[in-house]
Amino acid sequence: MAEKAVRERTGMFNRDHPRYKWVALSNTTLGMLMATINGSIVLISLPAIFTGIQLNPLEPGNVSYLLWMLMGYILVTAVLVMTFGRLGDMVGRVKIYNLGFVVFTVAAIALVFDPFTSGAGALWLIGWRVVQAVGGSMIMANSTAILTDAFPANRRGMAIGINQIAAIAGTFLGLVIGGLLAALDWRAIFLVSVPFGVLGSIWSYKSLHEVGTKSAGRIDWWGNILFAVGLVAVLAGITYGIQPYGDSSTGWLNPWVLGAIIGGVVVLVAFVLLELRVRDPLFNVRLFAIRTFAWGNVAGLLASIGRGGLQFMLIIWLQGIWLPLHGYSYESTPFWAGIYLLPLTVGFLVSGPISGTLSDRFGARALSTTGLVLVAATFVALLLIPVNFAYWVFALITLLNGIGSGMFAAPNRTAIMNSVPATQRGAASGMTGTFQNAGNSLSIGIFFSLMIAGLANTLPQQLFSGLTAHGVTAEVAGQVAATPPVGSLFAAFLGYNPIESILGPVGVLDALPAADSAALTGQTFFPELIAEPFHAGLVIVFTAAAVMSLIGAVASFLAGGKYVHAETPTAAAPAPATATASATAELSDV
Repeated sequence: MAEKAVRERTGMFNRDHPRYKWVALSNTTLGMLMATINGSIVLISLPAIFTGIQLNPLEPGNVSYLLWMLMGYILVTAVLVMTFGRLGDMVGRVKIYNLGFVVFTVAAIALVFDPFTSGAGALWLIGWRVVQAVGGSMIMANSTAILTDAFPANRRGMAIGINQIAAIAGTFLGLVIGGLLAALDWRAIFLVSVPFGVLGSIWSYKSLHEVGTKSAGRIDWWGNILFAVGLVAVLAGITYGIQPYGDSSTGWLNPWVLGAIIGGVVVLVAFVLLELRVRDPLFNVRLFAIRTFAWGNVAGLLASIGRGGLQFMLIIWLQGIWLPLHGYSYESTPFWAGIYLLPLTVGFLVSGPISGTLSDRFGARALSTTGLVLVAATFVALLLIPVNFAYWVFALITLLNGIGSGMFAAPNRTAIMNSVPATQRGAASGMTGTFQNAGNSLSIGIFFSLMIAGLANTLPQQLFSGLTAHGVTAEVAGQVAATPPVGSLFAAFLGYNPIESILGPVGVLDALPAADSAALTGQTFFPELIAEPFHAGLVIVFTAAAVMSLIGAVASFLAGGKYVHAETPTAAAPAPATATASATAELSDV
């Protein structure tokens, strides 16, 4: 009878139920998986989306649509995740998280029913993707904090490990899911989120409870404004920096790009100075006095940049070169690129939860440091294999890269969250998420620019020689060779035939003999032509990524071992006379 009374009082969805933490873990993991899948699902399905709305993204006037479809979601989450983390500390993490599920789902429904075509259709999708990113930001900002509240310190590594690996794996699962759904119907790319959004919204409202500590305070309006303006300016400047400007293959000397980046940095510096002076800051700069928090976020930012760059470069490598050389049509390469990247996702899924659990016992230092060293080694290994590689070698290297990233991600995030006071967990989660999302945005500008720099030295001559050998006049071949390499990169990234995209619209192919036209638009001409220039770009890109990973490994080592913040004892349990008035922390370098 007593047992029955206890069961009724502590039902499955009650905050005091001993299994509540598992309910919180399953729901927040679904939320993170959904939010991150939608961050990447569009990357590989853009051709189907633009075909569906009858818009050619490679036409000069349409490149901005392409960039904002590509970057809008990532940029908005980078800007807002910290704001919603701080708001979660103030009004309740579960409250903001639940609202995020609803906003995300409403936006997903609106995306399915795009009533327009051409530019108007693209703007509809971009606008609702921005709204969807707002909901995703609410979910990402508070899921880790909810888990930190629900799990004791000695079990958080496992829980956060599962949550974070689901988040990172979601970026790669989105590629597979997007490729599969794009082959069915472009609207299915957005429709797939609707049932999970509805289920997650109902489930979260019924099962999650506020168990964390709220912090009273006011919204830092000036901080929010300065941060949003500064970060948007920097990331937008970097995004447009990869477009050609004048005679240059990139736009880094474009006055508008320079103005956006420099002006954005100035605004962000003003933001940091403001945050040191306000009473309830959006960005608690003083948290960086905690060694684990500071160095852990430095390592996380560098790892995020490297991971984002790897994702884009491997997609271009597979879609633009390897898959066509192995008999896959350009139209099918987006889907198969996702399939052939599965070892990377498997590595995440295997190592993440295991590493998180081990970090509960042994601390984060050894795991996260070793993980980034392994990631750096895989970047070097990718440079040593030929462009037309044997797949088992590629699969092994990417599997090891995934394992290394999983070894780093879960222990690093757990250490960061354990190191901060309970009242700052939402803000800390948001700040860490901002570094991660900003790293994803930065990776596009950094690695695309590095790749373009590598291609610019060798691709023009290769294009000129290859085109003239198949009957294209020297004048036309010279014009094509002078085309900025970013056009070829975007075409390969989207799964388009680059030569057909360049020569088809201007009628050059129709004027050539059938044999030459077929050769130029076949599956081997462009991959063989770009292989050597692409490898020259890869050397620059993956060398930079390896260096970033090694610097991140040093930062992980400096972050320390097991660092768990200890709250000041309450009045019911007075602190010893030797205790400090503020919260204390325990550090053990394991």
